[in-house]
Amino acid sequence: MLILGIDPGIGITGYSFVEFKNDTLTLVASGSIQTDKTAPHPRRLLELKNDLYFLIKKYKPDCASVEQLFFFKNQKTIIPVAQARGVILTVLEENKIPMYEYTPLVVKQTITGHGRSDKTTVKMMIKNCIEIDEKVKLDDTIDSIALAVCHAQNQRFKEEIK
Repeated sequence: MLILGIDPGIGITGYSFVEFKNDTLTLVASGSIQTDKTAPHPRRLLELKNDLYFLIKKYKPDCASVEQLFFFKNQKTIIPVAQARGVILTVLEENKIPMYEYTPLVVKQTITGHGRSDKTTVKMMIKNCIEIDEKVKLDDTIDSIALAVCHAQNQRFKEEIK
């Protein structure tokens, strides 16, 4: 199963493609979609849409794991992030990609065992379960990998229950 992990944002959207096969996780590709900060908001959303379409056509994921918004500290960015997330969900639906949503709390709980872990701890735990190129630096990209790994762990758990 190839999982597309997505950490939504208007300026930076982190993405990763993680293969979950035979109980093993492999990072196939990761990066970020960075929109032009000087462009009008609708153009940035269109840029996000087009880049995501390109990635989906290139890698053909079986499903997607997307960060769910439930609480946001910065009131100035919640609307643009929600709009970017709407574009992402629309692209996934148009491509008939099953989508699963996880809150940051659930991702941290799944990855580290504690829902209030910091980004450094999450990154360290991610590196323990999947090989990551040292070039992967952006928190948004790491978060997208964590989302994909979270979904794989949840799938593993569902299989164990059966």
